Parts: sequence; structure tokens; C-alpha cells
Amino acid sequence: MKFKKLMSMALVGVMTLATVAGCTSGQSSNKDTFKIGGIGPLTGPAAIYGTNVMNAAQIAVDEINAAGGINGYQIEFKAQDDTHDAEKAINAYNSLKDWGMQVLLGTVTTTPCVAVAEKTAEDGMFQITPSASSTDVIVNDNTFQVCFTDPNQGTASAQYIGMNEIATKVAIIYNSSDVYSSGIEATFEKEAANQGFEIVSIEAFTDDTATDFSTQLQKAQSAGADLVFLPIYYTPASIILKQANDIGYAPVFFGVDGMDGILTMDNFDTSLAEGVILLTPFAADADDEKTQKFVAEYQKRYGEIPNQFAADAYDGIYAIKEAMEKTGCTPDMSVKEIGEKIIPIMTQIKVDGITGEMTWNANGEVSKTPKAVIIKNGAYVAY
Repeated sequence: MKFKKLMSMALVGVMTLATVAGCTSGQSSNKDTFKIGGIGPLTGPAAIYGTNVMNAAQIAVDEINAAGGINGYQIEFKAQDDTHDAEKAINAYNSLKDWGMQVLLGTVTTTPCVAVAEKTAEDGMFQITPSASSTDVIVNDNTFQVCFTDPNQGTASAQYIGMNEIATKVAIIYNSSDVYSSGIEATFEKEAANQGFEIVSIEAFTDDTATDFSTQLQKAQSAGADLVFLPIYYTPASIILKQANDIGYAPVFFGVDGMDGILTMDNFDTSLAEGVILLTPFAADADDEKTQKFVAEYQKRYGEIPNQFAADAYDGIYAIKEAMEKTGCTPDMSVKEIGEKIIPIMTQIKVDGITGEMTWNANGEVSKTPKAVIIKNGAYVAY
């Protein structure tokens, strides 16, 4: 009995040491598949962004798995809803960590992404966001963007309008309570001084006043603006388009990536968006084989044309694949081990995606060529 008791005590000690070692090593409990998580708004007013991202990510994962996976291993993808809320995004992150997430695609929108980026930095997890465009999300070296940064969007928009002589007098309506909108507005205004058009009106609104734009539109109209720049999301943009139509004001409306999704809004009259121009890295009607294949698959699965957020997410998954293959990652590696391998390699890889040929600098910013689309007959067409 004494021998058995000693053996039992020894066995308990060994099991305890094994448990402690397992908890402190940071090793993934997953040995056979890579686990990639996604966080974004799947419900609420920004759901068009999140659902497009997660749908497209799943298409990319399925393609990669069908072709043999990453380094011979399959991928599991799991999405969590944050309803465009920072606190819920943190909860989603913790839930995905419990699931075994090793790499994060997300989050989709800026404010939640800033909050989650602090957590991934603490954990040493590689994070790549398809669409959170503020430079605030890439302050840590573990986070990268597939989308253009806010400053780049503002500068590129002003240059595009100027170089293509789209307008001579420009008005700006932006959300001063939103870091995304105000960041783009600031760089647009700065670059406009170098272009051949005049800014004749700059009017702001806040989240609390985003229902009545009569004052902003009347000032733009009175100033003779033949183009209105809208560095905002699609919900307030849809209201502006309707209210402009109500007063008979028909300038060119020029938006950035936040307006993408306006054509699939519930109860929105898409004829009001006719002629709207968006600066974007993706045109669904492009004739290259990669884009056509992606758009066809997306339509087959989900019954609609994907927006640029979907395209950026699709490319984001392939960027993860490229980085993991370059560094020989395997699923038994810990979150931190994977991060330490692929974070430095991101500045050395090149991904030929459906949103363009992409490279990254050490700050996490992507380099690729912007395009523009115009809405014609309820669809995005290359401008």
C-alpha cells in the first residue's frame, strides 16, 4: 500500500508538472490545422463590411485547403461578431484565443481594431486587418494592413480628382467625431493645395447629428461646388445623397472605401448613387482571371457582388499563406513563435492579389495602386 501511495504521489507530481509546462509554454494545442480567426461587425449598421470580409476569407481558406493547405496543413477559419464595438471586439478576441486562434484577420473597422491591436501586441500574435485604415491600428510592429491608410486615401483622392480634372470647385462633408473620416479629410485638404481645384466649403457633422445634412449641402450648393468629397461611411452617405436629390443639387459625389457597400443597403434607392465615384483598390468588373473567378464564386455562394472589403480580406488570407510558407510555419507552433517568424518576413514578401500587387513597409502599411470605380446602373464600373 505504501508503494502504491508513493507511486500515486509521484504520478500526480508528474501530471502537475506537465500541466504547468503546457500552460506556460504557449504552444498551440492544435497539431493538425492552422487556426485563423476573424473579428468584425456581422450585425448592426456596419454589417455589410463584416459579412463581406468573413465571406471572402472563407472562400480564400477553402481554395487554399483544396490546393493542399499551408505547408501541407489545412486551415480552420472562425469569425466573431463585434458589432463595430471595441469592448465586444475584445470579448471576441478572447473567445477566439480560447478556441486556439494563432493568427488574426481583423478587425474590420478602426475603433475595435485599435483596441484589439493592443491585445495582439501583448500576445505577440500576427494581425492583419483587411479594412481598418487608421494609422492608429499599426502602432505596434505585429499589425499590418491590406487597405490603404487614411492619410494615403485623402492624398490619393485629391490627386485623382486633380489629375483627371473631375472638378474645379470642391466641397467637403466629413464626420469630425470619427478618426477615420477626419484623418482622410485632413490629408485631402492638404494635398488639394497642390491640385488644380479649389475647396469652397468644408462642413463637419458628428455621429449625433448624422441625420440632417441640409445645412452642409446648402453651403456646398451656394458655393458652387461641382464635386462633394465624402470621406465617410455608407450610412450617412446614403442620407446625404437622398437629401441632395430632394433639394435638386446634383454635383459629382466622390467617396473612399467607407462608402463601398452603399449599393447593398436595405431600403436604399440605388438610383440616388448613380454617378458616385469611389477610390478603391478593387473593381468587380475587372477582366483579369483572378478577379472574375473570385467574383463568380462570391456570387454563387452569397448571391451578390463582393465589395472591396471582401477583396481585401481575400488578399489578406493569401498574405498570411505567403508569409507562413516563406517561414515554414507549422500548426504546433505557439502564437508567439508564429508571430516571431512571419512579422519580420512581411517586409520581404510580395502578394499579387485581386486588389493589386502588394508589398509592406516596416510600419505595416501596404503599397499598391489605387483605382476608381463609378456607379452606373446600380453597379460598380471601372472609372
